[in-house]
Amino acid sequence: MNPISISKAGSVVTLLGMAAVVGLLAGCRVETNKNGDSKDVKISTPFGGLNVKTNDADVMGSIGLSPYPGAQTLKNDHDHGSANVNMNFGGFQLRVKAASFHSDDSPEKVEAFYRKELKRYGDVIACQDNKSVGSPVSTSEGLTCDNNKGNHISVDDNPKHHLELKAGSQQHQHVVSIDPDAGATKFGLVVLDLPGKMGSNSESDDTRQ
Repeated sequence: MNPISISKAGSVVTLLGMAAVVGLLAGCRVETNKNGDSKDVKISTPFGGLNVKTNDADVMGSIGLSPYPGAQTLKNDHDHGSANVNMNFGGFQLRVKAASFHSDDSPEKVEAFYRKELKRYGDVIACQDNKSVGSPVSTSEGLTCDNNKGNHISVDDNPKHHLELKAGSQQHQHVVSIDPDAGATKFGLVVLDLPGKMGSNSESDDTRQ
């Protein structure tokens, strides 16, 4: 399997939703529930299903990181500010929780805040351009900055323009992506639960927190 790139919370829905096209062609059931600005979509097919939730409060509550003080949810005309995606097709299970924000504070302040937050999940590594920045260069569970080696997932398709903080293992990752924005900061919070075969250091299929 090739590396997968996830650029924004809304794009998580787009990328993983494409995986359901095969199921759509074979026949499926689509359920949609809209409540205010949030929208839940459930797709059931003979091969499995895709469940997408975009309620900002629920997604943020499930990410396991505190919200940055004063930060605002980042949305545009096409994307929600957050997404909770569960995909299950046969033996392939993938869970992604993501939320995008904007803060008037500097990237350095946001970085310092989330370095402390991520420590609850173990070692914290900093990455830029798929390379480590400072030390450690990997977590005790084997997570590294190299998204191009093996079956890795990146939270952005152009990592040169931002800093990523990571904690956890290849199978279960907490990632904070930080981008400077004219003196302010755009940042994304992502939790990835990957299939066992996508993590080279573990064969366990139990990827839940």
